[in-house]
Amino acid sequence: MTSQHAILTAEAHRDLAIRTDHGPALGDAQMCCITVPSEFRAVQASYPILFRLSDTRDHFTALAMFGFENSENLFLEDGRWDARYRPLAMAIQPFLIGGSATHEGPGQVHIDLASPRIATDGNGARLFDEHGQPTPYLDRIADQLGMLDDGYRAAPAFFDALQRHQLLEPFTLDVTLDDGARNLLVGFHIIDEDRLAALDAAALAELHADGHLLPIYMAIASLAHLGDLVARRNRRLAHG
Repeated sequence: MTSQHAILTAEAHRDLAIRTDHGPALGDAQMCCITVPSEFRAVQASYPILFRLSDTRDHFTALAMFGFENSENLFLEDGRWDARYRPLAMAIQPFLIGGSATHEGPGQVHIDLASPRIATDGNGARLFDEHGQPTPYLDRIADQLGMLDDGYRAAPAFFDALQRHQLLEPFTLDVTLDDGARNLLVGFHIIDEDRLAALDAAALAELHADGHLLPIYMAIASLAHLGDLVARRNRRLAHG
């Protein structure tokens, strides 16, 4: 589907409403989404966090994992998202931060008017009240957009630190499900715990002082949920 981005304004979008339920038709059928180090503490409570090298092999991104294959989201259950926290990149849809015309100052809230989350019947979360003021829903979205934007801006320093200390190693998960099917997660990286443990006190102090040590440990802790993903997939198979 072609995107149709527009700057969000009360004048143009006063009567707009957004669907807040969940389902494949609403764009939730995704295997993973980008996450940022500043939200790793929240993400690791429910999802594995893996790292992936870009196609140009010049930078890494972090991903919250929802499934094992394209379009598989094992957290979708009968119109609801079965986890207490949704990563910011999913929670803000169909909104995004756009740069200002001068590329200076804070970003502007944009909306994808082609998104399936646009409530064409008007039954959804309103963005503006009858006076043209932002609703609590829109205020919350604006806060989340701000947190995600701040996280994007801070992330390169985190990934630079991981690469400087050679703390990422290739990772492949090979799982045989209850029905005998084999699932592979390939092309990802995880924190190299042996290299982390071998760092000297000065390197660890630097990582801590720069705020990188906590998200590193959160990413490591998140790997416990790989087994939970397997269990979710097996339950789905058992229920057809």
